[in-house]
Amino acid sequence: MKVCSLHQWDVKPKEAIILQRELAASVKAWPPLPLDEVRLVAGADISMEKHGSTVFAAVVVLSWPGLELVEEATHVAEVAFPYVPGLLAFREIPPLLECFKTLRRVPSAVLVDGHGLAHPRGIGIASHLGLWLNIPTIGCAKTLLTGAYEEPGRRRGSVTALVDKEGHEIGQVVRTKDKVKPVFVSVGHLIDLDSAVELTLACSPRYRLPEPTRQAHILANKLRSEANTLVH
Repeated sequence: MKVCSLHQWDVKPKEAIILQRELAASVKAWPPLPLDEVRLVAGADISMEKHGSTVFAAVVVLSWPGLELVEEATHVAEVAFPYVPGLLAFREIPPLLECFKTLRRVPSAVLVDGHGLAHPRGIGIASHLGLWLNIPTIGCAKTLLTGAYEEPGRRRGSVTALVDKEGHEIGQVVRTKDKVKPVFVSVGHLIDLDSAVELTLACSPRYRLPEPTRQAHILANKLRSEANTLVH
């Protein structure tokens, strides 16, 4: 599939923050995406050694609504951008884009293991990636980056609002499985929050994590494990 070209990635952290603030104005939290319009759903994730510079990126494309594997792509790259909270997109998006470039099919939506609008500058990795792909993207993170919330109910499907310091809703905290930790869902790009939550829940029939990002996570870790085996 084709991807846009918005900017260079070879920037310093201070330049990256400025770039995020400029790009944030282009992120769109609309339109709705009805489930009956979804044909394929993708998941994107990366794996990385804790103190290493090698990124193992993986993208999977699943059928909808069956959630069966249709296509997958991986890419391994060395990154020079330092680890800075809030700027992970500058480490992770370039190798993920290489994965998307090799896909033969264009997904209806992409779920990303990370945040979208629920970010200090309103442009987490899901939003930043969505601008490059120009298709609906959703941030589905395992941990909180910014904002405050009340714990949702313990049953699957329970949600509460994730709000910023001014009280504006920037995402929702979603219980995808009974009595397990919730996930943090936010708009990436070209989708509204209700649709993002609905699709996340629909993609999570058995596990805490949505099936697209769960399978991408497994594939990225497998890629890293195989690389380590070859080295040793």
